[in-house]
Amino acid sequence: MSELVDCRGLSCPEPVLMTRQAIQQASGSSLKVLVSNAVARDNVARAAKSMGWKVNVENDGNGYKIKLYQ
Repeated sequence: MSELVDCRGLSCPEPVLMTRQAIQQASGSSLKVLVSNAVARDNVARAAKSMGWKVNVENDGNGYKIKLYQ
């Protein structure tokens, strides 16, 4: 089951910090992160990759849905 981290409306570095915390506390092998701008999308994806997670980004019309998995 995927855990959800809703970072919509937040500016960096908050989405990155919230994502890192969620990764460290993850009980499963996947996370879904919602962000509302491209800068947050890029920074969250880069941070997750640096922690060894794979990243899949989708544009959902109102922002971005970032799926993280191991």
